Amino acid sequence: MKETVWKWTARSAGAAILSGLALTGSAFAQEASEVSAYVDNSYLFLISGMVVMFMAAGFCMLEVGLVRSKNAATQSVKNIMIYSVAGIMVYLVGYHLIYPAGDWMIPGVLAGFNVWSEGDREAMDGAGYALASDWYFQMVFVATAASVVSGTVAERVKLLPFMIFTAVLTGFIYPIQASWQWGGGWLSELGFSDFAGSTLVHSTGGWAALVGAIILGPRAGKYVDGKVNPMPGSNIPLAALGTFILWLGWFGFNGGSQLAAGTAADINAVSIIFANTNLAAAGGVVAAAILTPIFFKKMDPTIVMNGAIGGLVAITAEPLAPALWESILIGAVGGAIIVFFVPLLDKLKIDDVVGAIPAHLVAGIFGTLVVAWNGGDIVAQATGVVAIGAFVIVTSAVTWLLLKFTIGIRCSEEEEMEGIDKVELGLEAYPEFSK
Repeated sequence: MKETVWKWTARSAGAAILSGLALTGSAFAQEASEVSAYVDNSYLFLISGMVVMFMAAGFCMLEVGLVRSKNAATQSVKNIMIYSVAGIMVYLVGYHLIYPAGDWMIPGVLAGFNVWSEGDREAMDGAGYALASDWYFQMVFVATAASVVSGTVAERVKLLPFMIFTAVLTGFIYPIQASWQWGGGWLSELGFSDFAGSTLVHSTGGWAALVGAIILGPRAGKYVDGKVNPMPGSNIPLAALGTFILWLGWFGFNGGSQLAAGTAADINAVSIIFANTNLAAAGGVVAAAILTPIFFKKMDPTIVMNGAIGGLVAITAEPLAPALWESILIGAVGGAIIVFFVPLLDKLKIDDVVGAIPAHLVAGIFGTLVVAWNGGDIVAQATGVVAIGAFVIVTSAVTWLLLKFTIGIRCSEEEEMEGIDKVELGLEAYPEFSK
């Protein structure tokens, strides 16, 4: 009897121990899974952010290649300063304006003005990713929007007022309208959808560039006696390099916007986004390459390069839902937009040095509206386009005009003819060749 009791007790104790171990193992496995997802999600932000940061180099190379050599150094330093100013402004006010976390001054429209807080340096954040990784990812997006403006107003804008405008754009204009969607604001509640920012990033930069180009005026000698005088860029191979860098950066731009990589479904989505993004760019290039000889007699390399960017911008609003063939078509329309809108701007005497307005503004509007093709609400999409356009136009115009009537925004005609490099920097990008 004693032996039976002992065996029963031993079995019960063993079962309890095994049960405890199983529960402990289950809890450990769940915790390990959470940690793994946390790390994967954070890595997606960090790696994608680094790739998007490299887009700053792409914009720089594209712009330097498409301006005249006497302005190449200025464009180089402008792009480095854009990235730096954007980073500081996002830290000071921009990030909290994008993500108010319930701290709205005007609910759904305007957040409180607080400096971003780091949070706990050791514990896992409840959002499922490292807080600083998301801050970094959002910061490089803001810098991208400002880079759009740089190329449009090149070769005649003064450096100081441009950097002041960049600070206003990256610290206030961009974050406020981005909060309407990504911060849970009124556009989000309306049903507006912009996956990675065809409108929130690219059209925002495009509207600011358009307003700046109109207020600033065209380059001296660009439009004379009703004729358009071409001003070819100094280095087409460098512009091609910039295009390829931007193409590469877009994989982080769109892929990282999945915002998670901790599950099989998420990493599958990232992979589909990569494929759709790539094919949209290819569609834009091919469309531009086919159309330019038809309308301009010869293929225009700058328009073909911008065709890639137009295709990329167009797919950015929804790079996950379309089938691969749909992505090619969406990108092709983005490329065709470049072909038709570049000469239209010249007819309107709006001087866009690098073609950023068609590529980022017009293709961004198209990309946002075509989300309705894959189930989006066309009314909500159109409302978002109009609301953000109106907001950016008004705020950009006020900023540009204040700068114009205070410190001035434009170099004199004599300074422009000499080259902004000498006037603003006191050096030349290619001194050996000029001598």
